[in-house]
Amino acid sequence: MGKKSQHGLLLLLSLSGLVHCSPAMMFWTATVEIRYINRNNETVDKFCECGLYGRNAPLEKAFGSVTLPTGDPDGCGKDPVYSRNSSSPPWIALVKRGNCTFSEKINAAKRRGASAVVVYNADGTGNTTSHISHSDALDIVVIMISNFQGMQVVGLVRNGTSIDMIIDVGSPHGPWMDTYWLYFLSIAFFIVTAASITYFVFVSASRLYGLGMHRRTERRLKSDAKKAIGRLQVRTLTRGDEEIASETYVCAVCIDSYKAGEVVTVLTCDHIFHKGCIEPWLLERRTCPMCKCDILKALGVEEESKDNIDASSPQDATVVTVTGGEAMYEVPLNEPGSADPQRHQHRYDNRAFQDDLPAV
Repeated sequence: MGKKSQHGLLLLLSLSGLVHCSPAMMFWTATVEIRYINRNNETVDKFCECGLYGRNAPLEKAFGSVTLPTGDPDGCGKDPVYSRNSSSPPWIALVKRGNCTFSEKINAAKRRGASAVVVYNADGTGNTTSHISHSDALDIVVIMISNFQGMQVVGLVRNGTSIDMIIDVGSPHGPWMDTYWLYFLSIAFFIVTAASITYFVFVSASRLYGLGMHRRTERRLKSDAKKAIGRLQVRTLTRGDEEIASETYVCAVCIDSYKAGEVVTVLTCDHIFHKGCIEPWLLERRTCPMCKCDILKALGVEEESKDNIDASSPQDATVVTVTGGEAMYEVPLNEPGSADPQRHQHRYDNRAFQDDLPAV
């Protein structure tokens, strides 16, 4: 993974809130390259990603000639002596850990003109490094290397070898940048994505199933409405009918008065309407426009459809019907105890839905 890609990944994780860019969580490695000429007059070039940037150090590149403090290898004190000055080419101070704080070492080398500070670990630590903090020493590149690597460079410099060092930004590390966590985030992402897709499919299937059930219910209710309409009384108005003589009678669907010769349908609630107006209404709504009476329940059609009863064996039921101008009364479809149930079966003269009725 290239440096630009790593930086982009870190920025993406930071923006998404997965990583809080704090020293306690993140640290950056440093690449260290040294070049020198050995006793055989050969150029030696060594490279490793073996340093760690200080927590308060800028993530920048630095280069220069490696320089040791004279006398005290720790570089402590207010003005440690380096065999360099501010007018010399860029140089990097190499100091040992111990005897004073990191900030004191770094500030002392910075005052002497160092372009960067490399701290190598204390004796007995071998090839290990740690993440150092130097909140009082800012605006200078600081890295730490192991005691083993630092002592190798120190030995060469003390033998008179001039060593040039190049420090560059390595890789980010931390809880969210380790390979384990990247795998964990990838798996979590796919799990969340799969769960989201599953939920979407489930919701879509539920909605499609609900729509299908709704369509089937509507078709069944429309079929029941046709049966119910076929049982309603149909009349042809004459001049002597009260609906024509009185101006108070109007069709509630079309808001028009009745005229002689018009065909009207009488609902179970005693309300009448133009036959051509009320039948489309009942097919869609199945209730009286005026009193909301449900014709399916009033005629028992809904119960017949649910129980799937054969038309040739009707149950005992009572149907309410009316005739023009007379009071509402009950007509039994079958009289209990009758020897001939067909003799008492009630019929209406609405022929518009004759084909939808079961054969008798």
